[in-house]
Amino acid sequence: MIAALVWGPALAGGAAFATRSRRAREVLLVGTALGHAAGVGAAALAPAARAWRGWLGLDALGLLFLAITSALFLAASLYTVGYLRREPASRHSDLEEGFAFSNEPEAVFVGCLLLFLASMTLVTLARHLGLLWVAVEATTLSTAPLIYFHRQHRSLEATWKYLLVCSVGIGLALLGNLFLAVASMQPAGGGAESMLLDEMLKHAAGLRREWLEASFLLVLVGYGTKMGLAPMHTWLPDAHSESPSLVSALLSGALLNCAFLGILRSVELLGAAGDLGFTSGPLRALGLLSMGVAALFILRQPDYKRMLAYSSVEHMGVLALGVGLGGAAVPGALLHALNHSLAKAMLFLLAGNLLARFATKRSAEVRGALRATPITAALWLAGFFAIAGSPPFGLFVSEFAILRGALASGASAAAALYLTLLGVIFVAMAAGVLPMALGPAPAGLRPKPEPWSAWLPPALLGGAVLVLGVWVPAPLARLLERAAALLGAAG
Repeated sequence: MIAALVWGPALAGGAAFATRSRRAREVLLVGTALGHAAGVGAAALAPAARAWRGWLGLDALGLLFLAITSALFLAASLYTVGYLRREPASRHSDLEEGFAFSNEPEAVFVGCLLLFLASMTLVTLARHLGLLWVAVEATTLSTAPLIYFHRQHRSLEATWKYLLVCSVGIGLALLGNLFLAVASMQPAGGGAESMLLDEMLKHAAGLRREWLEASFLLVLVGYGTKMGLAPMHTWLPDAHSESPSLVSALLSGALLNCAFLGILRSVELLGAAGDLGFTSGPLRALGLLSMGVAALFILRQPDYKRMLAYSSVEHMGVLALGVGLGGAAVPGALLHALNHSLAKAMLFLLAGNLLARFATKRSAEVRGALRATPITAALWLAGFFAIAGSPPFGLFVSEFAILRGALASGASAAAALYLTLLGVIFVAMAAGVLPMALGPAPAGLRPKPEPWSAWLPPALLGGAVLVLGVWVPAPLARLLERAAALLGAAG
């Protein structure tokens, strides 16, 4: 059953490459997204299921990130239908002339979107650390054509930067896996016979401590590069700002979580080995550094898509900090992963609407959005308050939970720096976002009807973030507790 969640989107992606009908591709994309969401719901009822001789499985951590991925992809697929119909053909240059499918860039786009879904699903289901590495690399390869969709020199530069920087990171993560294999082959008391996660956890106490710790550091830097933690984040602002906005939504809301899950698997392993304390320092340091770097670059940032990209760097830092603090901060960090994914995907989809209406990514050139595109602008303001951690949105709850965890663990200095950076980023983002919505619209720019596909998906995502700010459903709360327990923490 769970294997179908991988090969279903993969087969659909292959079919999309060969389909010449736009209508058929739209049905294929949305139908696959709906089927995937239904499959995730069914798999949630039996999360202990295994496939491929134990190489695929679904625990609480995997289920959390799989559900996020499926929900975001469904919203993005609905947005894609209208986006591709609005996207002018002139955006595509003749740079790819002579390549296969060059006369059907939309076929490549939809096909790669579906392969992206398949690879992200594989990350969440992988119970073999080698397969997890392969799946994370597959997400890189499937997303590169999506970043390059507009076929412009800036998108080409962003694509190559993404491939090169992430390849270095994934290479370090591979070295971390090799170190882990050495730790197992030369155990202190008796080790695992394979890199299946269940077997590694069972024999974690017998792994050599020095090799295990070195493996964690390499995995943290390697997958941290893909996650967008500073100072390995350099690919992220370019890729997010040059991608189509729906791709940016998936990159920020789902792809970064896949890399985060890779790090969490390593944390889980060290926790089982009784060495969880070793993870605290590096995670806290990279978390606070990421927040600090994001704050510096968000200040006076002229490009609103790059501003959102640096906001993702900030929130990846928040996640790392929360896990590094341990204890009660861990469930808060996992809830924050959900809240951030929903809010950031919402904002990137809305950024696409603003770009289509104002034909610019410069914040200073977008004014009077409430008059020119009222639904999008109202949601844009709501999304800003959500991502900035204002009540009653869900990010306020998760950020406050991390703060409580920091104070409970005695990390008062980290808590103070955390609050300071959150405040700086709030002010910096407000200075860029609020003037975009307020004031008079540019001359000649009159309101016009907004298609449902442009505002309904971000509205649904925003509604979910609002609900999570006032009510966390009991099944979700239990899932977060089980996931935190896998990381050695209790809610």
